[in-house]
Amino acid sequence: MAVAPARAAEAAAAVAPSFWDPARKLEKPDLGAIKQIRFLTEDDYPPFDFALPDGAIAGFNVDLARAICEELELPCTIQRRRWDTLVAALDENAGDAAIASLAITAEARKKADFTAPYYTTPGRFVVRKDSELPGAAPAALADRTIAVAADSAHEAYLRKFFPASTLATYPTAQLARSALKDGRAHAMFGDAISLAFWLNGADAADCCMFKDGPYSDPNFFGDGVGIAVKKNNIALRRALDYALARVSQKGVYSELYLKYFPVGPY
Repeated sequence: MAVAPARAAEAAAAVAPSFWDPARKLEKPDLGAIKQIRFLTEDDYPPFDFALPDGAIAGFNVDLARAICEELELPCTIQRRRWDTLVAALDENAGDAAIASLAITAEARKKADFTAPYYTTPGRFVVRKDSELPGAAPAALADRTIAVAADSAHEAYLRKFFPASTLATYPTAQLARSALKDGRAHAMFGDAISLAFWLNGADAADCCMFKDGPYSDPNFFGDGVGIAVKKNNIALRRALDYALARVSQKGVYSELYLKYFPVGPY
């Protein structure tokens, strides 16, 4: 579908999504060739990866990596690197797996192999809490102003499915969010993950809320985010897929998700 159906009222608490079949029987892969896992991540994408005052790294990705290591009963290290060097570091054997919110795209698959997605990046609308908009469907937003980051997948989606709306484009998503907060737009459309973090943070000042969605057309928003490994490292990829499914079945994934996303992006 082009546009997701409207939600009813926004839930007071986030509900953790599931990307794995809870009824699937899992067989633990052979880990004989894997002695340790050297995870790579970055430290500038909160709440996924960020540096603490003492220099240690923390975040959803970091905690998930630790849960994977515990599930596989393997020693692990977690090293920080610049985001744009992560895949090259795998090729150079400077690390074994990159867990840094790397999108699974056709172009990315040429350079690395990926696990199944452990989260997706849908688009969502946010509106001011004093908004009287009945919804965020094309009819409800006809002749209304929508703030959006210029030259983004979100702008392209709006131009295709919301042709009757007026788009106010901004150089960055942050500026588009500020336009909504200041009342210069009726709604803002952007990445649901970033918006959830913004809504729960001080910068939003409790101004806004999600409206309808999520909108998850893979042609615009991709196939999700996975853990990257060096091309053809089949044993490690299978081990990571197994561990991700197990931490989901055990409820560990849900605990981590709710810890970092009290306002859920989905």
